[in-house]
Amino acid sequence: MDREELLALAFELKGGNISPEAFVNRMNLEPFQDLGEVKLDHNRAIRRGFAEIIYCPGKSEDQLRSIAEALSDRDGTFLFSRVRDDQMKILIESFPGIEYHERARLAAVVGPSSHDRRISGVTVVAAGSSDVPVAEEAALTAHYMGCDVRRIYDVGIAGIHRLLAHAEQLMESKVIVAVAGMEGALPGVVAGLVSCPVIAVPTSVGYGANFGGLSALLTMINSCATGVTVVNIDNGLGAGYTAGMIARQSV
Repeated sequence: MDREELLALAFELKGGNISPEAFVNRMNLEPFQDLGEVKLDHNRAIRRGFAEIIYCPGKSEDQLRSIAEALSDRDGTFLFSRVRDDQMKILIESFPGIEYHERARLAAVVGPSSHDRRISGVTVVAAGSSDVPVAEEAALTAHYMGCDVRRIYDVGIAGIHRLLAHAEQLMESKVIVAVAGMEGALPGVVAGLVSCPVIAVPTSVGYGANFGGLSALLTMINSCATGVTVVNIDNGLGAGYTAGMIARQSV
């Protein structure tokens, strides 16, 4: 349930279309739904503006199936992150129309009004084509939060003219997600060109001394450019979510 649904339910109660008992019963379901090993936070859309995102790694088939069944009769947009192909078979049982983005490992159950209005200003930049899976996770997360996302890929600093060719588009952004592996220098360069927040995402792309993304992470948190905020290694979802929240504040 989101804020609009809660208001609609309150108006139904006020208009006498539902009983006080029915209203209380519905609200009792909202704080969370106890599914045993899983407790679904249905109230999150009201508190934070977007429903709980289900992290799929480590979920058993029974856990994932119980989550899908609990969400199947609810309105709204629901995301499942880091989904494996075998887990998609379980989700399709409850959501035949689910949208699956294999490269980003993200699946979405889209509510009927999710595409009515798009918020502009989110740009996702990736240093190399190997960083695109993480960049796509960020871009799609912001997209499903209602944003119109622009993508600029393969513009790493090894050929900085590729990035500068998009300088005008970058300067028009309200928030930028900059995704990079190797030494992770891209976010600092981008932040030196623009007046909006830059969310840096280090990836695990790189040779041995990259240490699985640690070198990129250290570069980003030591950025000389101000206005750079760093998320965890390969955390495209966290970056896209934060970008979506920032863009929403601008409306």
